[in-house]
Amino acid sequence: MTYLLPSGPSARRAPMPRLHDHFWSCPCAARRPSPPRARAALTPGMLVTPAPTAAGVPHSDPVPQSPRVSSWHHDLVQRSLVLFSVGVVLALVLNLLQIQRNVTLFPDEVIATIFSSAWWVPPCCGTAAAVVGLLYPCIDSHLGEPHKFKREWASVMRCIAVFVGINHASAKLDFANNVQLSLTLAALSLGLWWTFDRSRSGLGLGITIAFLATLITQFLVYNGVYQYTSPDFLYIRSWLPCIFFSGGVTVGNIGRQLAMGVPEKPHSD
Repeated sequence: MTYLLPSGPSARRAPMPRLHDHFWSCPCAARRPSPPRARAALTPGMLVTPAPTAAGVPHSDPVPQSPRVSSWHHDLVQRSLVLFSVGVVLALVLNLLQIQRNVTLFPDEVIATIFSSAWWVPPCCGTAAAVVGLLYPCIDSHLGEPHKFKREWASVMRCIAVFVGINHASAKLDFANNVQLSLTLAALSLGLWWTFDRSRSGLGLGITIAFLATLITQFLVYNGVYQYTSPDFLYIRSWLPCIFFSGGVTVGNIGRQLAMGVPEKPHSD
């Protein structure tokens, strides 16, 4: 489409300006922001947002698990298995000692088994040892008081030997009454804690473990699962909490020693 210039006979035909010429010559075009795609093309080094999927969520590649997290979980499983095995062995040895001295009485069909113990005793003691052994270093970490007193395997082995000796004394030593035996074992148990632990967290956890384990034992004896000879503390012997206390301190020392050199659990930001 054309239009005529009013110049009389010397009129000449000139092309009509196109619409896009008016658009780019318009002053408002200079103030119009450029499209996002154009801005990304004009600015090198800028990150372009990925196109959304049909559901409106951008594609994201799966983040691989950190090697540190994987190593921490692997170490946790290894420590749990070691503590479980220690608990099973100690349960078999110490429970056999108590049965032979007629301190604890199981039904006849139980005594006739190869381990001379109920089938549920070793796995229960193993599970308890794993929980307690993992709990001690965890509490130390949360309190910000890492336990560094006598952190060596020689000290841990001596602690195990003293614990077995305390349990052996509860079955072998003869006192005039159970009160004297209980006081003696209580002094030995506190001496074990003072010699190999000396931490407030260890003392508190030992007392808590002794209290809970005593309640569970009372419940089992009350329901006729097994029984103690000459009970003087409701249905059990009064020195039993001392055995549980020293056992908790011993397993806690094993757990702390196994946790030596292990990095703390990584936190995700």
